[in-house]
Amino acid sequence: MFASSLDTLLMTADQTLRTLFAPARSSRWPELPPDEPSLTAGEKRHAASLMRVNHAGEIAAQGLYRGQAALSRDPAVREFLERSADQEADHLAWCEARLHELGSRPSRLNVFWYLGSFGLGAAAALLGDAISLGFVQETEEQVEGHLAGHLDRLPAADQRSRRIVEVMKSEESGHADAARAHGAATLPPPIPRLMRAAARVMTGTAYWL
Repeated sequence: MFASSLDTLLMTADQTLRTLFAPARSSRWPELPPDEPSLTAGEKRHAASLMRVNHAGEIAAQGLYRGQAALSRDPAVREFLERSADQEADHLAWCEARLHELGSRPSRLNVFWYLGSFGLGAAAALLGDAISLGFVQETEEQVEGHLAGHLDRLPAADQRSRRIVEVMKSEESGHADAARAHGAATLPPPIPRLMRAAARVMTGTAYWL
């Protein structure tokens, strides 16, 4: 029991350090159109700010899923959470690569986004796997709506960013559906409202910082 807990602790610490301080890596990439050299300086800044928000969201997703997986009671649920976190890590790599292409940087508050989300994920897991999965479903549904908004706001000529966001949006919807299939509980109404308020703070801050 102690050895198992220690292994989980060491693995979680390694995942945290890799997420926050190592270059993001992915074994798969969406098929992207050629970069668009006609973007104005203002369009590039705006696109980069939106992709920085998406990158920060993927940092938060890593924290949430890793916190939930660390304390999940059901091995099948834990496997689902870890598999979803791996897919979110791909999204993180895509956003990071696009930020570099746009000549920009990730949020300076990524440590805060990760640790806050990890704490939320761990707290959700302590309430049971059904509630934890309910957080996954609600989070992913909100993220899907957020990404749809970004598709409206990205410069029309920035087809590379748009394609990344489209693939991410589709896969986030799949995570919500899978959480529901695994037995996600419906969260009490105040919780989704609080989650939306917290997301607005994060997205508004990460756009600039």
